[in-house]
Amino acid sequence: MIAISLPKLEKTGLMKADLALYDIVINHGRVIDRSLDERLDIAIKDGKIAAISQRLPPYQAQQTLNAKNYLVCPGLIDLHVHVFEWVTNFGLPADEVGINAGVTTVVDQGSTSPLTFSKFKQEVAGRATTDVRCFPLVNHAFNPNLENASIGLANPQQVDPEPLIQLAQDNPQIVRGFKVHGESGSLSRWGMKGLQLARQVASVAGLPLYVHTGELFPVIEANRPPPEQVVERVLDYLQAGDILAHCYSGQPDGLMGTHRQSRASLKAAIAQGILLDLGHGINFSFDIARRMMEQGIFPHTISSDVHGDFDTVHNDAPLNYSLYGALSKLIALGWDLVEAIAAVTINPACVLRAENEIGTLQIGSRADLTIVEIVEGQWMFFDCLGQRLRAKQQLIPVWVVRAGKLIQPHRRLLRDLVLR
Repeated sequence: MIAISLPKLEKTGLMKADLALYDIVINHGRVIDRSLDERLDIAIKDGKIAAISQRLPPYQAQQTLNAKNYLVCPGLIDLHVHVFEWVTNFGLPADEVGINAGVTTVVDQGSTSPLTFSKFKQEVAGRATTDVRCFPLVNHAFNPNLENASIGLANPQQVDPEPLIQLAQDNPQIVRGFKVHGESGSLSRWGMKGLQLARQVASVAGLPLYVHTGELFPVIEANRPPPEQVVERVLDYLQAGDILAHCYSGQPDGLMGTHRQSRASLKAAIAQGILLDLGHGINFSFDIARRMMEQGIFPHTISSDVHGDFDTVHNDAPLNYSLYGALSKLIALGWDLVEAIAAVTINPACVLRAENEIGTLQIGSRADLTIVEIVEGQWMFFDCLGQRLRAKQQLIPVWVVRAGKLIQPHRRLLRDLVLR
């Protein structure tokens, strides 16, 4: 636990008026930000990063944190969550998977659309302490007469693209891209119509696509696409900056599928600027991760895909994974810590085109930070297929600073970690 105390002024001979005045100072932490990895002091004032230095000049602060045993980095960003609580049956409270899970910004992937966005904006994004943004689903079907209605999929040919485009134009702070499904269930129903609609909307709005990969919805067997062709078809509709989700999925129609070597088309797409997201969820396979990492294919972003039970309302009991757990697993698989931290800070900030505001500790940026304990020990992690992974470290959030305010997360949903 980090001790919080009111600072004591040293006897320097300086008058109080000569001291810099800050709201919070975080001292002696191991600071990781982009390629930076060193021990630094960080000063916060008026909700912004005010100073960062190996040793701050004399100051007075309302709160000081001694972080010499901890990692300090920009506020973690979870690019894939589901937080449309009570409207979707699998939506979780935004602050449960946000600030109280050590995450300062979350992005809801596909739980809303023009049909429901006003409620999402008012009751989720507008009420949460966590910074909440979203990628609306392009072919969302919603029955307002159903209590606690779940997300359904509409025939893309029956979707008017104009409300989607207008939604993004009217809400640029919240709407940062669009979600679409590129998996066997969707393709067996509508072929590539969903991707065609998504490409049209995203191109006009000038925003990225986030594409679900790996079988999800029930497949019409008579129209089942060959698994090895699904990703090839999807790639035809993507442009630089678009994101392929669930990159380490173990599904036969996923990015790796049953292949031992990554397909040349995927490598070419990555070279051309297509991005990969982990999207842990119910898709993450250690075996696929090892194969792809051995071939130099890493996610650009790490996200959790945390959500509640699909069959019962407002039920988080089955949830047994988290963003910090996903981060810890990838480090246990051999990924470099600094690169992994970038995948939950500056990289998703760039996807959101908010890299001057979040995901950074640059002076003048918003004071969203995470303070993390790297706990040494003998830990056991599991993937979605029940495979085991032994680890010597796990990363656990201790504090967050959100817009300049210090918050201690209760961490209720970090069930995949051993908390002390």
